[in-house]
Amino acid sequence: MSAHILLINPNSSRATSDMMVAIARRAASGRMAVAVATAMRNPPMIVTPEQLDASAAEVVEIGEKHEVGCLGIVVSAFGDPGLAALKHRLDIPVIGICEASMIEASQGGRKFGVATTTPELIQAIDDRARDLGVWEQYTGIRCTSGDPLALSAHPDRLLSALGEAVRQCIELDGAEAVIIGGGPLGQAADELQPMFSTPIIAPIPSAIGRMLDLMQVAA
Repeated sequence: MSAHILLINPNSSRATSDMMVAIARRAASGRMAVAVATAMRNPPMIVTPEQLDASAAEVVEIGEKHEVGCLGIVVSAFGDPGLAALKHRLDIPVIGICEASMIEASQGGRKFGVATTTPELIQAIDDRARDLGVWEQYTGIRCTSGDPLALSAHPDRLLSALGEAVRQCIELDGAEAVIIGGGPLGQAADELQPMFSTPIIAPIPSAIGRMLDLMQVAA
């Protein structure tokens, strides 16, 4: 394949991969091709810390087998599984969607929160804010209620529930920007911005934008 960015979906859902790569390609705006690789051994949607930790091994395997012409890799699960290992092992840029979105959301000292569907991953997401040095600007997480897998099967309900979580981030926590925390939530992230005057950060476009900026600097 010619020059491209590889988006790795650590979840095993091909439908999710199709949705995420479509978002990534729109974000790339023709400046770079985007390919996608889907994990096979992981759950269709990662919702627990154990699943997140276990998913890292396959992410690293996929990343290490990247094709000739791959100029950068995006890890498209919000806990950034396998990211640190790939950064260490590869000579091309590797970016996680949590990493990219928190960096974007915190620009200029802005306070930011996260709206998501996976309460069991709160600690993992908190840890990313600490690791990235943006803890002082981080207002925390607001989660939707109920089973995230069941909610994700109903796009209208998902959008409404995430909208309420965003509202809580803004009105109760003082967030000046809100990240929609999850690769599989990419479509909802795109659809929520028109509902709010506060910036809604969509992690996949954040990662693609950051990757393109890095490539421009490298060039």
